[in-house]
Amino acid sequence: MGEEDTDNQIQTPLLQTNAAERPLKRTGNLWTAMAHIITGVIGSGVLSLAWSMAQLGWIAGPLAMLFFAAVTVVATFLLCNCYRTPDPEYGPGRNRSYLEAVDMNLGKTNAWVCGFFVHLSLFGTGIAYTITSAISMRAIQKSNCYHKEGHEAACSFGDTSYMLLFGVVQIVLSQTPDFHNMDWLSILAAIMSFTYSFIGLGLGFAKVVGDGYVKGSIGGISTSSAADKIWLVAQAIGDIAFAYPYSLIVIEIQDTLKSPPPENQTMKKASTIAIVVTTLFYLSCGGFGYAAFGDDTPGNLLTGFGFYEPYWLIDFANACIVLHLLGGYQVYSQPLFANVERWFADKFPSSGFVNDNYTLKLPLLPEIRLNLLRLCFRSIYVVSTTAIAMLFPYFNQVLGVLGGLNFWPLSIYFPVEMYFKQMNIEAWTTKWILLRTFSMFCLLVTLFSLIGSIEGLITAKLS
Repeated sequence: MGEEDTDNQIQTPLLQTNAAERPLKRTGNLWTAMAHIITGVIGSGVLSLAWSMAQLGWIAGPLAMLFFAAVTVVATFLLCNCYRTPDPEYGPGRNRSYLEAVDMNLGKTNAWVCGFFVHLSLFGTGIAYTITSAISMRAIQKSNCYHKEGHEAACSFGDTSYMLLFGVVQIVLSQTPDFHNMDWLSILAAIMSFTYSFIGLGLGFAKVVGDGYVKGSIGGISTSSAADKIWLVAQAIGDIAFAYPYSLIVIEIQDTLKSPPPENQTMKKASTIAIVVTTLFYLSCGGFGYAAFGDDTPGNLLTGFGFYEPYWLIDFANACIVLHLLGGYQVYSQPLFANVERWFADKFPSSGFVNDNYTLKLPLLPEIRLNLLRLCFRSIYVVSTTAIAMLFPYFNQVLGVLGGLNFWPLSIYFPVEMYFKQMNIEAWTTKWILLRTFSMFCLLVTLFSLIGSIEGLITAKLS
């Protein structure tokens, strides 16, 4: 196994199926894999967990997080076995991305369907990041207003201008030719993600200790009707679903690991430990947030103004969110950019609009390489995510819709189907029945959260 560690390695995330990349030695181990997983999982979704806990209550809330943690472990274990083919441990063939694994195991048609959901997930994440960043920028302005004018002041500000500002910055950043030029942005995003998550956790913990008692109830927030409660529970489940899965990066993280031992063994250990750590962190963030505010738990822990002081720490945390999302938007968008532009290049090999690059030199600035297709397509893409975010600027509902749309197909269906194919699992055997039941149950949960989140989105828009 060791002699294969210098095989070509794909570094661009998620969708690349072109193996002709620069050769790099695989040096990853258990610790690096854990770091990648935790960094990939913990993000803006953590900010909605206290609100989700408030809808579900002290019993159902933690159980829902444990359920999604367990489901994520099972799905990850299935995916780990899809990295090598035909044998999951010693097969000579490697699938270096999620989409490549689907293509290899399930064929072109399934790969096209999977590609649709992957691109939808990436596009939706761009919308969610635009909304969240605008809310955080507005929160900084409100925090300073409350500090100067008092907590009862009418500090009301819109978020449209902030979304436009975020969009303009993303248009500039999106002209970076490819993901290899953006390592610094990814590292910055990861540091910011951990910073604001720990600030949110610390503020919740401090408030509970300061109050001297725990708020909240077993049944969660009470509503005027059973239907309202059901819709809010569905949205909460969707938000938790958005916060957990990292299926799209499992195989690519595995492709960084050295062997022996077999990569799937290392990846399974790393995934188990990382998800346990993440779940404990999520339970702490959601639990302390709910314990601090009870029925008044805000939809976004750091922008709902349960916390007013210290205002500078609130400002700093929200600035970290904005910096994280500036980088995170590109981390999720660059793979989509690369695939679309590669398709155009293959389709129109002689087109100057598609293939020609131009150099722009401005005073006091480094040279800028421009491509007309890249300039037009990426700008239109950013404008579209910004426009949709401005139409539906609803943090919890949008996260719920995204969680409901992408959780089952990407985290459950394709991993289960690939496992069946690779391991030659026959129909109606015990393992087949168990995994089919598992998949169908997760589908029902996902549909429930999706319908509830769409209802919440429509209701918010109409009101």
